[in-house]
Amino acid sequence: MSDRETVIRVKDVHIRYKVVRAEGIKKSFFSLKKSRLDEIEAIKGVSFDIPKGQIVGLVGKNGSGKSTLLRSMAGIFSADEGSIDIGDHTISLLSIGVGFNKELSGRENIYLSGLLLGFEKDEIDRKYDEIVEFSELGKFINMPVRTYSSGMYSKLAFSITAVMETEIILIDEVLSVGDMKFKKKSFRKMRELISGRERTVVIVSHSNETIRALCDRVIWLNDGQVVMDGDMDEVLDAYSEFMDENEDGPVKKSKKALAEEKVLKLVEEEDRQREESEMKSEAGEMTGGTDKAE
Repeated sequence: MSDRETVIRVKDVHIRYKVVRAEGIKKSFFSLKKSRLDEIEAIKGVSFDIPKGQIVGLVGKNGSGKSTLLRSMAGIFSADEGSIDIGDHTISLLSIGVGFNKELSGRENIYLSGLLLGFEKDEIDRKYDEIVEFSELGKFINMPVRTYSSGMYSKLAFSITAVMETEIILIDEVLSVGDMKFKKKSFRKMRELISGRERTVVIVSHSNETIRALCDRVIWLNDGQVVMDGDMDEVLDAYSEFMDENEDGPVKKSKKALAEEKVLKLVEEEDRQREESEMKSEAGEMTGGTDKAE
């Protein structure tokens, strides 16, 4: 049992929402008031605690409730039953399409996001230039966010979270967006944020390799319920076996998963080459020093 402070406590959470049952476009249009509402329970009695500094991967097939759970932890969705407690810790959610006022400029959204994350204006002032530089948006920082591409949007969102450094970071499949240069920079920045063990991180990803590279614990959701929660390798192996046995044919990786794995391989290869170069350089210096001494 860990003696670290618990920073996220999810207790018997249920989340439901209503959807209009499809009965044909023509019929629905002329009898909207009579359309039936179906209630879907996206999260069904989920409970877990996450201690400070732990990096948790959230896995499960599409429709399992991963993004719904992540957004409920961020305070976007409210639990119909149960509770989610993050104490007084600052928290940020990285998810495409969430968090910005699209009529405001990138600059204005930096300040709005920072204030919503709980930071004072002078703290945002000190971090502003670093956020803009990391985002690589240049003059576009003064343009309305509605004019941004999805890549530009994600760059700004990631930069705010990475530079403002909240205590809890929730990531919903955003490591696969942007150009390759930014993807590699984002992945390295994420590793840097995680390495200090001062931040608690929950990552949603369809890439098992990304989860293996970044996480030490995995929670597997299926149909809104926790199937397994524990050691990263043990849970991922069981999840992969389940997917292989229960899907029709081999499970195809999504474009996002393939993109994340490509970034991961490139970063690992570049890191390996850099380490080899540094070792050769050190060896050369030692040899040169020995020759001079002789």
